[in-house]
Amino acid sequence: MIGLLGTLAEAWSEVRVHKARVVLSLVGVFLAVFAMTGVTALGLIVTQVQQEQAERYGGRSATVSVSAYDVATGTAADGAEWDTAVGDLLTRYGITQYASIAYTDALVRFPAGTQQLQTMDVSPSYGFLHRIEPIAGRWFVDADRSSLSPALVVNEFVLDQLGGGPFTGPRAVVLGGAEPVTATVVGVVKNDGGDYPVVYRIDESGTPGRGQGPGGYGGGSSLELWVPPAQVDDVVTALTNDLGRVLPGYQVSAYRLDSPGVADGLATLRLAIRGAGAVVLLLGGLGVFNVGMMAVRQRIREIGIRRSFGATSGRVFAAIMLESVVATLLAGVVAVGLAVVVVRNLPVADWFNGGVPLADVPGFPVQAAVEGLVAAAGVGALAGLLPALVAVRVKVIDAIRY
Repeated sequence: MIGLLGTLAEAWSEVRVHKARVVLSLVGVFLAVFAMTGVTALGLIVTQVQQEQAERYGGRSATVSVSAYDVATGTAADGAEWDTAVGDLLTRYGITQYASIAYTDALVRFPAGTQQLQTMDVSPSYGFLHRIEPIAGRWFVDADRSSLSPALVVNEFVLDQLGGGPFTGPRAVVLGGAEPVTATVVGVVKNDGGDYPVVYRIDESGTPGRGQGPGGYGGGSSLELWVPPAQVDDVVTALTNDLGRVLPGYQVSAYRLDSPGVADGLATLRLAIRGAGAVVLLLGGLGVFNVGMMAVRQRIREIGIRRSFGATSGRVFAAIMLESVVATLLAGVVAVGLAVVVVRNLPVADWFNGGVPLADVPGFPVQAAVEGLVAAAGVGALAGLLPALVAVRVKVIDAIRY
């Protein structure tokens, strides 16, 4: 241990003595580690953005959608029969992560006139399953089911139709025709690629299915389950068979809603980002290697004298090697620190997510910082290997020649 500490102290003293040479040799490594760490961090954040964008449409990996339709009439299963069937199914298999969805119509009284809009009656868990993050207000909570005023979440287009400027708090809106009911807008989501209305309404049944909401007429209910990807095929088979038995006369449809290729695509993207960073870092390491070779040639007299005073080959090898490692690691620490400051202050999510808040806001990826430091030390070791081997071959007589 004492020998190792002595070698490290010796390497650090050499770094301090040859400041100018070390700084010049580390410029490339600093830029390479900064680029690698920054690109890796940005890539991981962009990957998170793309993952959430995909999951807003298809649900988390893996989401299974199930519904049932009457074979004779083509109408979708709904009401108490559907609620009972899916409730028993969820209890039997112990499924806790699910969301209910039903499409209905509602008459919405805007200042410019009454319009009939399609609404999605969803359970509060639908927001979690699809990573919906309001830009103002909030998403549904379980307490909204017992509220006398139906809770709504609308997009910016509907908010503009309601008038009254930016959303600053719950806003009342009248639904229905002959028997109107006052609903409450509790949150606003971003427009998704166009100017068209999007209205989410809390499901008021409190069951996996959808209850009949005021101001609308019934549509078919469906259920989305969040299951492990490896169990998708088994879950689809079980749902189809079990619901088919308890709902005679209905055709059960069960399928995977999210895209299974998204995860593979994101994994490929992460690998490509790390590969690009590694290439950049190796290019920076060439500069350290060249300077290290030149330094060894200039220090032949010094090394020969040290050998004459009893320095072993191992001690000389370790000193030259660790000098390179300490220098590159120091450059790596500074580069990672700068990358953290830069990445944390860039609005990356806004650039790539269209202003939609992320449900899981990533900080600076610790993995990227660790990779940067490990890579800096690794490049220093590789760049110092050959110079250290050259230094070991220096003989005492070489000190006289130089």
